[in-house]
Amino acid sequence: MIEAIGLTSNPRKELPPAVDDVSFEARAGHVTALLGAPGAGKTTVLRLMLELQRGCGITYFRGRPLHRIAHPSREVGVLLGDVPGHPARTVRGHLRMLCAAAGVPARRADEVLEVVGLVSLGEERLATLSRGMDRRLGLACALLADPHTLVLDDPAGGLSTRESRWLYGMLRAHAAQGGTVLLTTADPKEAARNADRVVTLERGRLVADQEAAEFSRTRLRPRVAVRTPHAPRLAALLAKEARTAQRSVEVVREGGNRLSVYGSTCADVGETAFRHGILVHQLADEIGDMGPDAAARPAEPRADKAARTPDAASAAAPQKASAEAPRAAAGEPPSAGASASGDGSSSQAAGSRPSAASADGLPELPPPISVRPAPSPLRPLRYELRRAAGVGTGFLTAAAVLVVSALTAVLLARIGHTPQPRLLVAWPQELPLPPAALGAGLLGAIAFGDEFRHPALAADRGTVPRRLGLLAAKLLVASAVALALAVLTVGCDAEVLYLVYGPELAKVPADWLSLSASWIGLVVGCAWAGVLAAGLFRSTTAGLAAVVAVPVAVVPLVQKALEGPSVRTAAGFPLRLREVVLSQWPFGGERYLAAVARVVAQPVGGALTLSLTALLCAYLLTTVRSRVR
Repeated sequence: MIEAIGLTSNPRKELPPAVDDVSFEARAGHVTALLGAPGAGKTTVLRLMLELQRGCGITYFRGRPLHRIAHPSREVGVLLGDVPGHPARTVRGHLRMLCAAAGVPARRADEVLEVVGLVSLGEERLATLSRGMDRRLGLACALLADPHTLVLDDPAGGLSTRESRWLYGMLRAHAAQGGTVLLTTADPKEAARNADRVVTLERGRLVADQEAAEFSRTRLRPRVAVRTPHAPRLAALLAKEARTAQRSVEVVREGGNRLSVYGSTCADVGETAFRHGILVHQLADEIGDMGPDAAARPAEPRADKAARTPDAASAAAPQKASAEAPRAAAGEPPSAGASASGDGSSSQAAGSRPSAASADGLPELPPPISVRPAPSPLRPLRYELRRAAGVGTGFLTAAAVLVVSALTAVLLARIGHTPQPRLLVAWPQELPLPPAALGAGLLGAIAFGDEFRHPALAADRGTVPRRLGLLAAKLLVASAVALALAVLTVGCDAEVLYLVYGPELAKVPADWLSLSASWIGLVVGCAWAGVLAAGLFRSTTAGLAAVVAVPVAVVPLVQKALEGPSVRTAAGFPLRLREVVLSQWPFGGERYLAAVARVVAQPVGGALTLSLTALLCAYLLTTVRSRVR
């Protein structure tokens, strides 16, 4: 059950708030429609409910606000607009990434793909999906963690009649199993047909909260649409016969050759036209909208006789949607578990439980998750690994770094006057950072930048959840990628130098251990700076800019501070460190500690350490603030 209390958006400048004091309930086992014209505030209400937008008011999902729910994706399935996934990611890869984030087995992705009819499109990229397939994938994402509540923003927008019928059948099946469904729509007829309760918004305010039957009686009424070149004459005859028979019939001229006749039937209008020899071009039942902007909406023809009364129109349940229909539209073969026979019984996939809704002729839902795994600290790590490996951006960036680094090393060797350690890492004196460090920083910035650009975790406490577990996973994966990039860069540069100029330039330096520690520390530090800055400023560009700012801006400041006359130097620090430590460390640990101290004491190392500390503190501060809010 959903309880929304006093939802009010923050006003912008002198404009009134887009949503003002909206309160309503969506009961379990029912489909609730949030109805309103474009701009009425429907999407803003949903964003306020899901805490994606700042404002006043609170929303309870089965008695708890979203920020008090440990795993929001298990309680609320969300579909707002198009699927917020990376365009280069595959359908199955996107769902498996979300499985890792929600803590459900990876096989759940195949189960929901089977139900929504996208099995044959599992390896397609998100950018290639049509509108209908995107809606199906969005519903699959919402159902992935087996949530109790579904919140959908205009789920049938832009879909064909067949696709809409299937989609509403899925939502009706979810409600039939005791779930809560809240959706938005701008079409009152659609709301009357597919919802149990209709909440009407107008200019950001709640104007009605009605059962579907009452909504139909007060907002909708049937009419007969007539097109004839003799519209004035037919209108006069219909009005005259109504007065004679003492019937309440209203005839409305709607411009041109069109008439709308309320309180009559197609048979009566047709007989009157026939008796008086009036040519009729169109004669059909329609549903008339009596809302404030009814004139702007086209009426919808009605083909079935049972829907000729307002009560029948409102009480009509969504028709049975066979899973074979949308599959045929998409050119897919029928599959077990998603097809329905003509007598209304659904065949079931092997291993899936019979759905309570399928007995009523509704589409079959994914099997429920009966046993949920316990929370694991490895869940964010699994998610990050699937996120990073699901697109080719990281691999292309690493390949470009290796090529640029090798070419730079060859060019520096040809020019000369470059020390061998800098030659092996392709670091000219004129550049602030080598290609490997820039590449590692870019990959680190992408780790958080893609989250905000394609917010796949939108249902989890805002655009991107600020969790320390997610940050630790990103730092760990970025460290592994940076370490691999650092080693591969030196190896490729040494191999290319050996092939082009011989073994003279590919020699291993005598102090290779300390140089390797400094090199790895630089590359990993740049990757961490990219991760932290992108997570703090919510942008890949800002993350890369923070990486470049370390040698360009922070290093000169550190050097100037260390060169001041009143600053004590750190000379003799390793010796004093050994004096402080009374006992010898095992395996010569004091040497490694002294090496780390020497690296930090360097201008670049000190500047990088300072930057990482500042970024980490700022990130932790924003995390605490978001949790307090």
